[in-house]
Amino acid sequence: MGKMFDISGKVAVVTGGGGTLGASIAGCLVKAGARVALLGRNPENLEQEAEKIRKKGNEVIILPADVLDMEQLKAARQKVLDTWGQIDILVNAAGGNLPGATLTNEQTIFDMKTEDYQKVTDLNLNGTVFPCLVFGEPMAQNGSGSIVNISSMSTFSAITRVPGYSVAKAGVEVFTKWLAMEMALKFGENIRVNCIAPGFFISKQNKGVLLNPDGTYTERSQKVIARTPMKRFGKIKELNGTVIWLCSDAASFVTGTIIPVDGGFSSFSGV
Repeated sequence: MGKMFDISGKVAVVTGGGGTLGASIAGCLVKAGARVALLGRNPENLEQEAEKIRKKGNEVIILPADVLDMEQLKAARQKVLDTWGQIDILVNAAGGNLPGATLTNEQTIFDMKTEDYQKVTDLNLNGTVFPCLVFGEPMAQNGSGSIVNISSMSTFSAITRVPGYSVAKAGVEVFTKWLAMEMALKFGENIRVNCIAPGFFISKQNKGVLLNPDGTYTERSQKVIARTPMKRFGKIKELNGTVIWLCSDAASFVTGTIIPVDGGFSSFSGV
């Protein structure tokens, strides 16, 4: 059974590698024996996370690049191929939101800044599509690989305040299914594309929305917990097991899926 979950020696690219989610997933992949390339816009953040991993004596490189710049992505791909000669895994953890595309309780959809809406949809949707095109190509050529995209609870039902983010993540789910079909039909059964949909986790990005300055839950947090059967927020590391499974032979017949990791949030009616 252990060999089914073995990803040792595989080469993984993790976008958003300098962020909380990407760094956590990258660290887990390395611990499982993979060689990992951290991709992101901020070289300092990438190097900081890479150093934490290197202390364990594992192979890590950094790829300073913008997920919306195809030429930068292609240069990053070449660096990985020059270093390790292959790409087996892609995890698209880059994403985020902007204040102008996030509505306050007093605002309506008509107050949303369309410029920020476009930036958010571009980052979260095309910021997943473009890396899939660039890093998925060597997988297609080799007839083997696993791509893991990141969705959101905002695609299962409407969540207030985040229209742009919701629209983009819905697009990620459809693209995941589409690319899974394309890869399997045209490049073989050994290329799989899946998506995990995280529930609610407290991170640097959403801390101000979910926690009061004294550390207590905000009103929004209390609504989330009321709809979560496990009655707690998730821990970032609780996403890692699903990622490892999807990247291993244990998931060899799994493609085109959206897998919630959410403490039951998406399955609960609230009643």
